[in-house]
Amino acid sequence: MLDYLLMHVIVVGCGRVGSGIARSLSAEGHTVAVIDKELRSFRRLPDNFTGTTHVGMGFDRDLLTIAGAERADALAAVTSGDNSNILAARIGKETFEINRVVARIYDPRRAAIFQRLGIATVATVSWTTDQIERRLTGTPTGEWTDGSGTVRLVDQVLPAIWAGKRLDLLAEPGKVLVAAVSRAGSAQVGAGLLIGQEGDVLHLVVANDAAADLDHRLAHGPATH
Repeated sequence: MLDYLLMHVIVVGCGRVGSGIARSLSAEGHTVAVIDKELRSFRRLPDNFTGTTHVGMGFDRDLLTIAGAERADALAAVTSGDNSNILAARIGKETFEINRVVARIYDPRRAAIFQRLGIATVATVSWTTDQIERRLTGTPTGEWTDGSGTVRLVDQVLPAIWAGKRLDLLAEPGKVLVAAVSRAGSAQVGAGLLIGQEGDVLHLVVANDAAADLDHRLAHGPATH
């Protein structure tokens, strides 16, 4: 789907999920800084890991600065504690104005609160690593494809260029349907008259032969006449 530029990403927490995200993003060419309070946690990273490692708390502003927060494009807070994750995520979002911030959560009741703060959340399920990476990079997730390979369901983080634009302009009769939009912990069926906001997640039904055109419109915004 969408191509994306190389980024600088901060990963807070070097457990199974954090090390997996750091390893994958580094292999794709992104620069990655990993923060963990335990030095031994970095053993989970491969020998050929090209990023940097920093021992300390992920909500320490000075440590985040050393890790490159002032130039970071994305931050993933994936420690074993919800409170640590939301603190790191909020500081990344509010203090350093990092564009894409994702927090892993263990208590689903907190998800709506976090999302109202403009912080995407991912629950602790088997596909956590993939979901977090896709939210960090802004790439979509193909959740389902029909048996004939002609239609797919896709979750897509709203590209920044669509913020302030009518979401129904993404639809194309018989080709692309905006099935629902998730925003601030709740979802609406269809685009209706919604105007795009940062952090929106689009749930799209896409004909495979329309995927390239949809990619172009997502990357370049609505057509102007």
